[in-house]
Amino acid sequence: MNQNKFLTALLPFRGWGQKTLLSLLYFALGIALLGGIWELISHYTKNEVPNPRMTWIVLKEVMQNPMQDDADVKGIGTKLFSSLKRVGIGFGLGSLIAIPLGIVMGSSKTVMGIFNPIVQILRPVSPLAWFPLGLAIFKDSPAASVFMIFICSLWPTVINTAFGVASIPQDHKNVGKAFGFSKFKYLTKIMLPYSLPHILTGLRLAIGIAWMVIVAGEMLSGGIGLGYFVWEEGFNGGSVAKIIVAIIIIGIVGLILDKFFMALQKRFSYAA
Repeated sequence: MNQNKFLTALLPFRGWGQKTLLSLLYFALGIALLGGIWELISHYTKNEVPNPRMTWIVLKEVMQNPMQDDADVKGIGTKLFSSLKRVGIGFGLGSLIAIPLGIVMGSSKTVMGIFNPIVQILRPVSPLAWFPLGLAIFKDSPAASVFMIFICSLWPTVINTAFGVASIPQDHKNVGKAFGFSKFKYLTKIMLPYSLPHILTGLRLAIGIAWMVIVAGEMLSGGIGLGYFVWEEGFNGGSVAKIIVAIIIIGIVGLILDKFFMALQKRFSYAA
């Protein structure tokens, strides 16, 4: 069956949209492929790596009381929200600094010349290198994790914001001058609308990095969170199936965060 015949077969579902149905089909095929590879790995390791069916059983057990918040026992939902809280604080603080800094860098060649070398030097530094520095500054492991997220989420937003502002066409700038826009009006009517898609691209990249970094941060800092849960299960003789469940949850939440910022990008893409 060629593609045209396949699309014709989908006509009864045209209310859904053919592109949506194709996307769902590709998604299902991808999940099936992943499941097949997973099953092969489980068979090769003689179930040392639990297969999908075994993991599903453990997932149902883990999800029985997800919001449990006793002194000694924390549910998976409690761990998840603890990780999201740290990510939200670090990412939010990073964005509050990165966006204005990127705007200033994109607006001024002098500022760009001063700060760009700093950004390019610090950007490649491993996230794990920032944790000891955060620990030395704050004397607190959870705060050090937030500091690590804060630092690592700065760079994508700074770079993309600066690029967006620096690429504003001269015609747009001339319009502002012709109408005698104040700096504030130029910022709100020309600069931000034009650069907003680039800012959102930076934020999308930054939230992905922040969510990835939280696992490493919580492995080092301990306490409540998905990262520490993975560490505890992996190095204290815990369940491999629970580790896989945590990995799946981390991946799904990361996908949801990415889709959210992708939707914002599409919503404001007219400004580009």
